[in-house]
Amino acid sequence: MPEIIDLSVALTAGIASDPPGYEPKITYIDHQQSADDVVAFFPGASTEDLPDGEGWAIEKIEASTHTGTHLDAPYHFATTMDDGQRAITIDEVPLEWCFQDGVKLDFRHFDDGYVVTPDDIDAELERIGYKIKPLDIVVINTSAGVRYGAEDYVSKGCGIGREATLHLLRQGVRVTGTDAWSWDAPFVFTAARFAEDGDPSVIWEGHKAGREIGYCHIEKLHNLESLPPFGFRISCFPVKIDAASAGWTRAVAIVEGGGE
Repeated sequence: MPEIIDLSVALTAGIASDPPGYEPKITYIDHQQSADDVVAFFPGASTEDLPDGEGWAIEKIEASTHTGTHLDAPYHFATTMDDGQRAITIDEVPLEWCFQDGVKLDFRHFDDGYVVTPDDIDAELERIGYKIKPLDIVVINTSAGVRYGAEDYVSKGCGIGREATLHLLRQGVRVTGTDAWSWDAPFVFTAARFAEDGDPSVIWEGHKAGREIGYCHIEKLHNLESLPPFGFRISCFPVKIDAASAGWTRAVAIVEGGGE
């Protein structure tokens, strides 16, 4: 049996999973609170007619599609992709992109805010002895992964620059991923770079690479430390939301022969 490794975080309210104002909100309705609502569907019934007087447990969620572990569609980055074509939305992402061999690049040693280059990617691939092939899902293990929910999570980890992103895309990669809040360097560091030299090209540069070659990426991955560098598959099928820029995913790694 294959070993299945959970790469997703739980959608959780009340933690520093996102910048202020972007965090999800969850209202929990338990079996007692819902009992009157349940019997309202059945005229003449009372809550005493329900086993133990219990209704159903449900939750109401107020969240963007970019909370929790999610897959970004090219439409999130811009209105166009592939040098002028209409950017596809999450319900249009090819499903074959979302179930492929995975490779993990370990960039935990880079400082927070560091912008990864093509040379960094090639050096790591050489270190682990792997050659990228088309449709591989490339995930980046950063120092942010173990800080999910902590006050410094959003500002932790390195980011992937425009040229590094294009370096992967030109080799046929169409889905990437990170355990950080964003594929790009944390905004606090990008803002400092912009303030220093006024160069707008540094703003969201990794994402904006999708204008040239359309791609998706998974953000807020988890547990990448437990993965080998390669030898596994990743499944990251997104929730199908009409015309949306992203969809939540229960991302997992599947290691053949890894279990009993």
